Amino acid sequence: MNSRRTKSVFAAVSALAVLALGATACASSDKASTGTGSQNASAANPGGGEKIKVVASTDVWGSVVTAVGGDKVEVTSIIHDPSADPHSYETTASDAIAAKNAKLTLSNGGGYDDFFSKLADQATGAQKLVAVDIAATGNENEHVWYSLPGVEKIADQVAAKLGEIQPASKDAFTANATAFKGKTQELLKKVSGLGASNAKVVATEPVAHYLLDSAKVTDATPPAFSEAVEAEQDVPAAALNEVKQLISGKQVKALVNNAQTTTPVTQQVVGDAKNAGIAVVDVTETLPQGVTDYIAWMTKEVDALAGALK
Repeated sequence: MNSRRTKSVFAAVSALAVLALGATACASSDKASTGTGSQNASAANPGGGEKIKVVASTDVWGSVVTAVGGDKVEVTSIIHDPSADPHSYETTASDAIAAKNAKLTLSNGGGYDDFFSKLADQATGAQKLVAVDIAATGNENEHVWYSLPGVEKIADQVAAKLGEIQPASKDAFTANATAFKGKTQELLKKVSGLGASNAKVVATEPVAHYLLDSAKVTDATPPAFSEAVEAEQDVPAAALNEVKQLISGKQVKALVNNAQTTTPVTQQVVGDAKNAGIAVVDVTETLPQGVTDYIAWMTKEVDALAGALK
């Protein structure tokens, strides 16, 4: 995610603050709210018994844990604001308390959410999962939540770890993961073959790389363009001109735009696409405002891509 866009400002955790709050951690651990930078799922357990406390780096992974854990987990998603940037996020004291009490942590990895390693270090008794490692896509692209097969592997690992933590609920976790994967399989069927007509797109950033790959859609974006945007550097003139020509010449069916990154260059190519009558498909890195379900989010993204490629 590009740090040029507006970001939420969070206070950094100091060692002194963590020590001072440590004495109150036990009293605070059962509260439903974990602070400014965190979002906590409902703490009450209708079925009785203690919920498994889980901390995820973003609400995307928090939603996957919730789908698998159901009412037996209490999930804290550190980043749940579309304006917050995992690349530059600074943890808060409340985040540290949540991590200290976690039994399971789930981060993205791959350099996407490095802030989370500090929190994971404080979760001394927790099982720790890293999405990039589990997905094992063989690709350096860090946006693995758009890899539906990868997310299925992650759901299985979440179910396995939750089952180790709470053996009595192991079958329930496995069943939830199976149901979740049934829905991702439906999405895979829908997206598969969308690019059968040799459809091409350009993208402001390679955020939806795995989704485009599943759709067999060719990303015609010049590497120098996307690399510059991701690195927050000036886009080479030749690369920008190539993208503009692909759009003005209608050599692509759509522009896939990371809606959470806004730079003068991305605004320019989005405007060019609209003027040329090229569909603009907005994608995001975290759950959109008001959305809490991974499947609902991905369904919307897949439908938008399908509509643009008609």
